[in-house]
Amino acid sequence: MSSDQETRGDGGGSKGIVLVLSGPSGVGKTTVYRQFMTQCPEVRFSVSCTTRAPRAGEVNGEDYHFLERDDFLRRAESGEFLEHAEVHGNLYGTLRAAVENEVQAGRDVLLDIDVQGARLLRESAAGTPVAGALVFVFVGPPSLPVIEQRLRGRGSDAENVIQRRLENAKAELGAWCEYDYLVVNDILGDAVAELAAVRIAARCSTLRRGAPWTRD
Repeated sequence: MSSDQETRGDGGGSKGIVLVLSGPSGVGKTTVYRQFMTQCPEVRFSVSCTTRAPRAGEVNGEDYHFLERDDFLRRAESGEFLEHAEVHGNLYGTLRAAVENEVQAGRDVLLDIDVQGARLLRESAAGTPVAGALVFVFVGPPSLPVIEQRLRGRGSDAENVIQRRLENAKAELGAWCEYDYLVVNDILGDAVAELAAVRIAARCSTLRRGAPWTRD
């Protein structure tokens, strides 16, 4: 096999891709990817670890792995995370083994991480089995006022928390150009369809999909 074939795949597209979704708090990213995964149940969701407290309705092991801070730091020290960062005063991390195992088995994985985490992932994934599988997707709002409306619509955050998230959102929105694709969440159905189209485009990329007639 040539070095070019090794970069592009074995001709059968045997490895999965990793859809890395980022976007500011309040953009509706969670709603988008949950509906996307309802339509594409074969895509695996990478459950992140966090030290923040669960919100109403969140299930440990499904929405997040909720960890004590000491446990999180111990895992970070032992190299269990592909990336980890502190956001809004809480720690978040992506488990390395879960993502690598799925990609190697040919399954697509979706990661929901913030802008800081995505930047760290680009660096930390270098030289790992997921390096060539990463596809970065930024989910943005149709306008900044929409974010504030959605944050307040949650009815779960104090005013100081909302203001902090709004300030962070303004900073994070400037990072959209660092990503491979931009999905604007104005009409939910359209945003979900765009994310599904991104997945198809990524799987068909010549950087990841080899030609089946060159496998021999």
